Amino acid sequence: MLRKKIITLILLFTSFSYTLLAQSDAKAVKILSKVSENYKNLNGFTGLFEYSYSTEDEGLIQTNTGNVTVKGDKYRLTLNDQEIFNDGKTVWTLIKSSKYKEVTINNVEDDADELTPSNVYNIYKKGYISKLTGSSEINGVAANEILLTSEKPNARFKKIKLYVDKVKNEILAWEIRDDVGGTFKYTFKELNPNVKIVDDYFVFKASENQDVEVIDLR
Repeated sequence: MLRKKIITLILLFTSFSYTLLAQSDAKAVKILSKVSENYKNLNGFTGLFEYSYSTEDEGLIQTNTGNVTVKGDKYRLTLNDQEIFNDGKTVWTLIKSSKYKEVTINNVEDDADELTPSNVYNIYKKGYISKLTGSSEINGVAANEILLTSEKPNARFKKIKLYVDKVKNEILAWEIRDDVGGTFKYTFKELNPNVKIVDDYFVFKASENQDVEVIDLR
């Protein structure tokens, strides 16, 4: 009986200790709350960003630029040969190459593990532990470094690092580590806040793209 009580106490203590360790850093949460509030109050914003992929073994492998427009839960993302339209209900993924053009249509799913241009400012609220890990400079701007670690062992993104402007509380860059040891980094080169954008901008118009093959998966 005594042995069972001791084991029970050990399990309770271990569980309690894990809960304490798993708590987010109050300083990190305070910064991220300001970031979230800032973006929630915007009509919308547009940005030019640089994105790169690197690995520990090979170093920098690829660098490119893209454009993004965000309004609430809507966004439009333009990359080299791909454009994504998301109006909050439907997502259109347009692929353009020298050989073909096609757009795939899907319903937007409420996936807490998905990281998009419209939820990167709130992702810390969805099953991540936030820690203020230090500071650095992004394009000459002083930034707080905040590491988000997933509480789920099977999460799509185990770790996300955010770089937040110390003065403006804006996200300057973020890094995502994949499951093979590579790192994606996105860095804003230009950011135009509080831009008015019509909702129609986030909808792909098939009538204006008749040369594009449509694949509707809804």
